[in-house]
Amino acid sequence: MSNKEWPLWEVFVRSRNGLDHKHCGSVHAPDPKLALQMARDVYTRRQEGVSLWVVRSDHIVASDPDAKPELFDPAADKIYRHPTFYRLPDEVDHM
Repeated sequence: MSNKEWPLWEVFVRSRNGLDHKHCGSVHAPDPKLALQMARDVYTRRQEGVSLWVVRSDHIVASDPDAKPELFDPAADKIYRHPTFYRLPDEVDHM
């Protein structure tokens, strides 16, 4: 099996505990275990991360950019979803 026949895996790295995983690139690998090892070798050579995710690219389901109005615009009329009607305490960050 050549490298061109291997599936593509998307790689996500969490740089520190408590932070989100961020997409950092892709690798080709024949299976999940090797994809994880290759992702570690390529994207965390300098100990940049504490956690890795690998996901086969053909398993990712994404919305169509042309469907933006149906997916996202209706939420704009639901003002109760945003904390704008009361003052948040100073101790609360990132809202």
